[in-house]
Amino acid sequence: MTTVGFIGLGAMGVPMAWNVADDFDLVVYNRSEAPTEPFADAGVPVAGTPRGVGERADVTVVMVTDGEALRDVLDGTDGLLAGLSAGDYVVNSSTVSPDDTGAAATLVAEAGGRFVDCPVSGTIGPAEDGTLTMLAGGADADVDAVEGVLEAMGDPVVRCGGVGDGTHAKLSVNLLLGNMMQSFAESLALADANGLDVDAMLEAIGSGGVAAPLFDAKGEAIAEGDFEAAFPLDLQFKDLRLALDSASEREVPMPATAATKEAASRARALGHGEEDIAAFVRGIEDVTGDEIRR
Repeated sequence: MTTVGFIGLGAMGVPMAWNVADDFDLVVYNRSEAPTEPFADAGVPVAGTPRGVGERADVTVVMVTDGEALRDVLDGTDGLLAGLSAGDYVVNSSTVSPDDTGAAATLVAEAGGRFVDCPVSGTIGPAEDGTLTMLAGGADADVDAVEGVLEAMGDPVVRCGGVGDGTHAKLSVNLLLGNMMQSFAESLALADANGLDVDAMLEAIGSGGVAAPLFDAKGEAIAEGDFEAAFPLDLQFKDLRLALDSASEREVPMPATAATKEAASRARALGHGEEDIAAFVRGIEDVTGDEIRR
């Protein structure tokens, strides 16, 4: 039976790791101890270092915050690569820059391993349900080899192309997510300023051609004043920045995305960065002085 390592037990990593544990032997690592305790209580081995994961696992999934954290996990005496055996697989599900993805792939190859670039689309609910969209980039044979692990965490597994293409797909999806949320916030704010009831407006949006599950979920959260983070605005801002950096390199104009990034920056400056992406609306509310609530 394949042993799977999981590094990074944050809000997304915990449910993803539990879903892996349903189908595979699992070993986990996290920089802070508290998230590992439920796994230890359930009999899942907890490694003391990323190297300890590499020494035990055939496939290791990494789910960390950014490119710097990814490099820290991979490299060094106690890094994952120090424990890697030839032919082992590393699956990076963190959202990082294309350059960071390429650098990680090179490090893994130099250590004799195989690398699959597979960020995920979805938030905590899909992570718990095992229905994340897995955006896989890598050689066909490598994706084939780890597909069972990917399927334990999500459905569908979308084959985006080679290494790096999963990252490009994730940034393209998340720039759309940010733009949708900012436009949604503006729509609700204008309706509210003109005296419209929030529930009437949500019904109007949800019944027409612009209806979307995203608007259903986030509209309900806004109406209830619930900004507990399923996907924090801080991370949405990071993804918008990475998407715009990539667009700049490719000379692709993105005026709407640039404006959305500035809106996210403003909301973060007003103290809403750790709240959910529904807090795009908070950046507007703080200016108007009106809350869009039931």
